[in-house]
Amino acid sequence: MTQPSILLEIDQGVALLTLNRPTSLNSFNVEMHEQMRAAISEVRKDSSVRVLVITGAGRGFCAGQDLSDRTVAPGEAAPDLGLSIEKYYNPLLRSLRDLPMPVLCAVNGVAAGAGANIALACDITLAARSAKFVQAFCKLGLVPDSGGTWTLPRVAGMARAKGMALLGDKISAEQAENWGMIWQCVDDDRLMDEIMDMARHFANQPTKGLALIKRALHASATNSFEEQINLERDLQRLAGRTEDYREGVAAFMEKRTPSFQGK
Repeated sequence: MTQPSILLEIDQGVALLTLNRPTSLNSFNVEMHEQMRAAISEVRKDSSVRVLVITGAGRGFCAGQDLSDRTVAPGEAAPDLGLSIEKYYNPLLRSLRDLPMPVLCAVNGVAAGAGANIALACDITLAARSAKFVQAFCKLGLVPDSGGTWTLPRVAGMARAKGMALLGDKISAEQAENWGMIWQCVDDDRLMDEIMDMARHFANQPTKGLALIKRALHASATNSFEEQINLERDLQRLAGRTEDYREGVAAFMEKRTPSFQGK
């Protein structure tokens, strides 16, 4: 039987999503996109899930697009790559950005092309020390997609973004951490322990409030100062009506550990 392209495990509030095409470095084809969409939809609908962790099976995280799905023989009409982005990659990036919980990423090996930009689009990204990030698009005459041209200048600065996008050189996990592209570089044998410890932490935190934090930070990229402080007011109003806020205040006053339910 054919192995599924996406594995999803849900346990005690933590959803672990594994890209599972290791023989092709977990590169995306249509089937994998469809299974990824279904898995994220399941996570969103499951009220028990408080955090999502994404990683890859085998020796790589994700090599981006499976080029065997896009071969162009001599004389054939050129494919509409924009259609592929609009149908698959853009909805994937939007779903990760809008998921009302922390999205963590454990980059266990090479993250190239769209794979690199998906990893960088997650809320908190950890990478194994042996991992590499590669903006490989220029080597094919293409433009960084999956949010790359938006994310890279913001996390690394314009000069480094241009260097990565125009040269396509490999960036080590340590360099990515030093440049502020990822949260942390960890030893290979500690990667999954570290990411799952963090996931279990988030599974016991005030999830609704964390989702509002995500909304505020994302909006800050385009809002004026006045718009942003007004948004903070509106989101704080929503946060103050949650059961988790009530529990957090009660626990503080009673000098005990809060028991957040994500409500």
